[in-house]
Amino acid sequence: MTVKSVKLDQFRNYESLELQFDPGTNLFYGDNAQGKTNALEAVYLCGTTRSHRGNRDREMIRFGHEEAHVRMELLKNDISYRIDMHLKKSRSKGIAVNGVPVRKASDLIGIGNFIFFSPEDLNIIKNGPAERRRFLDMELCQLSAVYLSELASYNRALAQRNQLLKDIASGKEDRLLLDVLDEQLVHFGLRIMKMRREFSAELSEIVREIHRKLSGDREKLVLTYERSVEPEAFSQQLFMNRERDLRTGTTNCGPHRDDLCFSIEEADIRRYGSQGQQRTAALSLKLSEIELVRKRIHDTPILLLDDVLSELDENRQKYLLESIHDIQTMISCTGVDHFVRNHFRIDRLFYVKEGHVTEEHTEKSSEAGM
Repeated sequence: MTVKSVKLDQFRNYESLELQFDPGTNLFYGDNAQGKTNALEAVYLCGTTRSHRGNRDREMIRFGHEEAHVRMELLKNDISYRIDMHLKKSRSKGIAVNGVPVRKASDLIGIGNFIFFSPEDLNIIKNGPAERRRFLDMELCQLSAVYLSELASYNRALAQRNQLLKDIASGKEDRLLLDVLDEQLVHFGLRIMKMRREFSAELSEIVREIHRKLSGDREKLVLTYERSVEPEAFSQQLFMNRERDLRTGTTNCGPHRDDLCFSIEEADIRRYGSQGQQRTAALSLKLSEIELVRKRIHDTPILLLDDVLSELDENRQKYLLESIHDIQTMISCTGVDHFVRNHFRIDRLFYVKEGHVTEEHTEKSSEAGM
């Protein structure tokens, strides 16, 4: 699959922008805070309906405007798709595929698959479990419309239960109402845990092999899915936790408390690993996404690299660039030195300055490492 083009109107710092992409490597370079990341974000938004930054729709609309539009043309299996996103400050976004409005994000599942890799991802191992759950959910939501639906239902039931806990504590509601929401939470939660477990087991095999190569055969990385509660005990644990939940006003067990564990020689590198080990594990994890998507959908994903190379040493830069040679990639960076050193092919080169993008001539692209 390849992204053919993107068109932006009043998106972030872009008044208007239209870009044509190469099926190979597309490089955006320029100083910081010029709009490079915003261009990558627009592509990711069209493919997934959400920003990799987790921002609300209104925050992506250009200052002083009420609406923004993003349009992407995508080619998959020789079939063209046009995806339109209409962002509005006062209402939910409008989405259309080939001119036909769609109501749910799940209607986009199966059209494209996008992997976003930013410097923040290099901290995914040492940061809190929320980031690792987000990683699980973002990838599974792109791969499975069923998972997306189950997760949305679970989150809705969870929000209702947490509000009910607060209302019971303040005397506004009866605690018997918890039975209904507990039943819903268990129903959707068990399905989520099952799909996460299967996904994590498959991912673990790929991560281990990639990390072995990255570490020069010196380390064996093991990825384990950690549930906050065992499936068969979920219902009982919710009941036993009720008094605690009422005191805290929140639900203290369930898939929303799950985590991923990364260990080397049985030592949890979240706690005991060096920064180098943590960053290598994070890179292995992101690269494993690519391989897992290939395996699941029998196609390559679109890879978006947001200023990642500057955060990696030369060996990791080289490994990353060698791993993505056959994937359509969009890269943001401040300069092209990394690519020159690694003799990496650049198929289309864009210079970004103050919300304006200029495509460089192919002769300059060749000088940059083609």
